[in-house]
Amino acid sequence: MEPSASTSHHDATMRAVFDVVLPPVCPGCGREGEVLCSSCLVPLRRRVNEPPGIPLGLPGDLPTGIVQLEWCGAFTGPVRAALHALKYEGERRLEAPLGQALAERWRRVAAGGDVLVPVPIHAAKLRERGFNQAHSLARVAGHGLGLPVVGGLERREATVAQHALGRGARARNVGGAFAVRRDLRDQLRGRWAVLVDDVVTTGATLAGCAAALEGAGVLAVSALAVARER
Repeated sequence: MEPSASTSHHDATMRAVFDVVLPPVCPGCGREGEVLCSSCLVPLRRRVNEPPGIPLGLPGDLPTGIVQLEWCGAFTGPVRAALHALKYEGERRLEAPLGQALAERWRRVAAGGDVLVPVPIHAAKLRERGFNQAHSLARVAGHGLGLPVVGGLERREATVAQHALGRGARARNVGGAFAVRRDLRDQLRGRWAVLVDDVVTTGATLAGCAAALEGAGVLAVSALAVARER
């Protein structure tokens, strides 16, 4: 259900009050009053005008099952700080600039895709954190791109954080961890799905999600992330 005009106005008013009571602080440089300052937006938008595909110097193989992989910037500096502030500190005002960067990158380079599918987190982690950052980012990006967002994937197994593992262990860590929700299969079958996540590391998570989607009849799977870890 779409929010009513009065609800949207109320939400905007509450955000304005919140910004006065607790002004945002740029996670990249500490500047008060800006969620992400213009200087720290530069590395986030570094790849906006680059051609699609994986640049020289990075592993060139796409994750299994992924037909196109795109991201906005490297997982360093202000980009890393912004994602950590969103994910671990609950600074949800960052959803807007990060999600808008996703939309801008995908608008310029997409080979296809008609539905955004957030990479899920385990139910226990969702209860602890209160939100799934990938779903929040997909919602903003979907609004900018005019694409629907379908949270059709679920993570059935609690896994160790990927950053704590080596490359080989990361693939084993997520094997079989994902499944497509039965009640949403019809919304995904025969469509070209675009997975949305905050960070791509080895691509093992994306491959696990792609396998689940393909098993549910998805036509093709692409992937889009805010950052990629080198």
